[in-house]
Amino acid sequence: MNKKVSNIKTPLAESVIKKLRSGDIVYLSGTIYTARDQAHRLIMEMIKKKKKLPFEMKGQVIYYCGPTSARFKGHAGSCGPTTSSRMDKYTIKLLSLGLKGMIGKGERSSEIVGAIKEKRAVYFAAPAGLGALVSRHVIESECIAFKKLGPEAVYKFEVKDMPLIVVNDVKGNDVYKRKRKCLR
Repeated sequence: MNKKVSNIKTPLAESVIKKLRSGDIVYLSGTIYTARDQAHRLIMEMIKKKKKLPFEMKGQVIYYCGPTSARFKGHAGSCGPTTSSRMDKYTIKLLSLGLKGMIGKGERSSEIVGAIKEKRAVYFAAPAGLGALVSRHVIESECIAFKKLGPEAVYKFEVKDMPLIVVNDVKGNDVYKRKRKCLR
């Protein structure tokens, strides 16, 4: 596995994305948006109806997460990643609108890995099971769309040094497939 560590910022520039490699560790800072299944479904309805989206997709990062309310001092409660493959049916359309990064957990379909390569984007894994720890990297949080969905609403997060691993890069590499090969 690569051991390169990078500090990167949003919105993601193509010059940054093309340097990232599957297995790299990154610390992400800037604005990201949360969206799970229901928010994705509603965003797709908005696209079909040609309505203004809750945020501009170009260069942005979506975190597949449903944050809990902050219980103590902080801007978000536990905010661990959800299974990314559930968003695969929406991903190609969002990539075509300029989405450049996705954060979640688990493998993506070969079709999505190909689309990530084609659209020059990146898929990151967040540490699963460590939602409370991840929340420490959220320095601001605001619900910007679909408030009725509760934790599955779209939240705008400002994050600082959020730890992530590059899973799928612009070369079509996949950290999960590399890991399986190493274990054989």
